[in-house]
Amino acid sequence: MRRIAFMVLVLVLAALASGCRKTEEKGAGGSGKLRIVATIFPVYEFARAVAGDKAEVTLLLPPGMEPHSFEPQPGDIVRVSNADLFIYTNRYMEPWAGEIVKGAGGRKLTVVDASRGAKFLKAGEGNNHDDHGHGGHNHGGEGMDPHLWLDFTNSQLMVDNIAAALAERDPANRSVYLANAAAYRARLADLDERYRKGLASCATRTILHGGHYAFGYLANRYGLRYLSAYAVSADAEPTPAKLAQLVNQVRAEGLKYIFTEELLDPRTAETIARETGASILMLHGAHTVSKADLDRGVTFMELMEKNLKNLREGLQCR
Repeated sequence: MRRIAFMVLVLVLAALASGCRKTEEKGAGGSGKLRIVATIFPVYEFARAVAGDKAEVTLLLPPGMEPHSFEPQPGDIVRVSNADLFIYTNRYMEPWAGEIVKGAGGRKLTVVDASRGAKFLKAGEGNNHDDHGHGGHNHGGEGMDPHLWLDFTNSQLMVDNIAAALAERDPANRSVYLANAAAYRARLADLDERYRKGLASCATRTILHGGHYAFGYLANRYGLRYLSAYAVSADAEPTPAKLAQLVNQVRAEGLKYIFTEELLDPRTAETIARETGASILMLHGAHTVSKADLDRGVTFMELMEKNLKNLREGLQCR
């Protein structure tokens, strides 16, 4: 009953938003710019890089909100209803995106799946053969890893998909969008090369992570082994057996560092560190950022540069 009532409210609000929209056909606030709503931080960043000053890009999820546990509210549907483009990462990361699109009505809404054409990995594929990547907590129930932007070749593909959608929706500025995309794609390619070189010669090639399964694409791209404390869902909790296994792994391999992640409770990493004497370093998955970071203008590139620095330290790279 709650779901039915919610959808009825969504439809009413979407109808109201559609009426308001008719008075705003020239773009955000009458500026003539495209209005873009992007779900989470990576696609928000990519959309801003591609759009430049030709669009107003807003972030759907509040700062600090985990996309894994996000539940759209009627106000979110209204925001999307009033947009020209709605950009989401992929159906595994945002299984709720379809619900938003249905509620928004879609009369003139361009919906962009930024992952179109990407090859997804299963959680645990290629570098982690434990069962915690397949524990039923995965997005869409299909056991796929949704964090594809942490392979920077995927990030480049996402940028191209966003640019193509903007160019089609606003052909007058097509050349601007394509040029901006090419410039940002080159920066991502350079970042990828620096990761490749920076992680080529390391004392250990195991990333042991006291958080949820988020860095599989990164590990797969650079030939690293990746072990996480629990599954793809950030709401999961590691079992005592899993914690014991990871503690034994640190001791057996003589690992000096373990990793934790942004805005999640660090207790698991702290427990492993306390039991083994290892130190803790941060890895940022860029799913979300704090309000303070967003307000100061933190960038995807900045976060990934910090990741490379901490990976080189944690893996003891030359």
